[in-house]
Amino acid sequence: MATERLPVRQLRELFRQKFELSFAHRDIGRSLRISASSVSQAVSRARAAGVTTWAEVQAVTDTELEEKLYGAQTRLSGLSLPDFAKVHVELHRPGVTLQLVHLEYLETTPNGYRYTTFCNYYRAWKRKQNPVMRQVHEGGDKLFVDYSGKKAHIVDPQTGEVIDVEIFVAVLGASNYLYAEATLTQQVPDWIASHVRCFEALGGVPRAVVPDQLKSGVTISNRYEPGVQRSYEEMAQHYGTVIFPARPARPRDKSKVEVGVLIMQRWVLACLRNQTFFSLGELNERIRELCDAVNDKTMRTYGESRLSLFERLDKPALGPLPQTRFSHGEWKVVKVSIDYHVEYAHHYYSVPHALLGEKLDVRATSTTIEIFRKSERVASHARSHLRGRHTTCTEHMPTSHQKHLDWSPSRFVSWAEKIGVATAALVSAILLERRHPEQGYRSCLGILRLSGRYGEQRLEAACVRAALAGGRSYRHIDSILKHGLDRLANEAEPTLVSRTHENVRGRDYYH
Repeated sequence: MATERLPVRQLRELFRQKFELSFAHRDIGRSLRISASSVSQAVSRARAAGVTTWAEVQAVTDTELEEKLYGAQTRLSGLSLPDFAKVHVELHRPGVTLQLVHLEYLETTPNGYRYTTFCNYYRAWKRKQNPVMRQVHEGGDKLFVDYSGKKAHIVDPQTGEVIDVEIFVAVLGASNYLYAEATLTQQVPDWIASHVRCFEALGGVPRAVVPDQLKSGVTISNRYEPGVQRSYEEMAQHYGTVIFPARPARPRDKSKVEVGVLIMQRWVLACLRNQTFFSLGELNERIRELCDAVNDKTMRTYGESRLSLFERLDKPALGPLPQTRFSHGEWKVVKVSIDYHVEYAHHYYSVPHALLGEKLDVRATSTTIEIFRKSERVASHARSHLRGRHTTCTEHMPTSHQKHLDWSPSRFVSWAEKIGVATAALVSAILLERRHPEQGYRSCLGILRLSGRYGEQRLEAACVRAALAGGRSYRHIDSILKHGLDRLANEAEPTLVSRTHENVRGRDYYH
């Protein structure tokens, strides 16, 4: 069996938890939804490659990290058993029998165990699943979070509308310390903001957070490999903790918060039933008072209050809060368009033109747009809410585009003045006659470049002759020079146009 090849982003998180947080392989596997053996293999490969610290992992690029770990493939041999947890789930599907599952097992493992031995292993596994495991919670280890099924409400003071609000509940494993607050929704911004305020109220960060498989926290609800929402995972990394989603339909995995929700409904929401609040601030202030009363109450089982247990067990073991508060950002996968811009919320932001056609990650906050290629930030812009408009950095442009950006009417007039008065008058006239000056850029550029072929003196003479004939284009000047008409004496030709001519407005006119 080939060694499992983990994604780079998952590898980095694995090494952060191992080398910086010193987590056990089993805990890392639960956090990343992979087996402990996969964690062990990745760590072994890293150490064999000479990577033994988190700083060394951060010092290499994604490509270099993959090459160090997976430059050579290893193979395992011998008999193996399937994941009986998955077998057990399959047997609940209509028509699936243990004999059918065994035949499918032999297709992937031809030299595997025969049917009788296979059945004996499965039955032995099943007998061990019935007992209920009593969880032992260490101080500062886990924070269990969920929403209450029952809601509170506030009243809009302007319209009198009654608005239902969600109740976020968090319980620490060792002390049963309760935290709760009201939010308008269960969406990702409110979900993450509740975690941030909870950490700040606790004065520290637990080693792990155990949520239910709520969509705001878990994008793929799965017993074995749930997918954690990216902003939620980013928040966990910012605070130095990890996410351990509870298994779907397994309330025992988060029994602490199940009890906490029940207490919240009986001792907090019930007390609010006859009270009216006109803002979330008022409601949360009252919820905080009632939660403090619950935490101060002595528990019969422990003979102590939640607050005293929190001060003794959880608080000293909590990790420190980071110096900066987490800023929530939304993520989106985008593709670089042909004009080296990516779109977010109907606005377009530039990236280096070399990334044309690539898929990148956009992280958007209320004030900033950051664009990443894998884990490397390639562009950053101030966020704009103007629909259909573009935000462009000059350094992201190809060299030819940058030069075009530098073109301006004043630049053309200044260039023409170095050749002569008549040339400057003609360039000014061309730019003035167009509805937009840029429409005359090509004509002016062509005229000025004729000085390289014919010389500045002849170009100036040609512009004098064109002014007499009313010529206002590149073709006129080119024709005069090709046929040598600029060299013909013309007695009727007036003196060269003075610098105060009506068509000579100077470069300052265009600033």
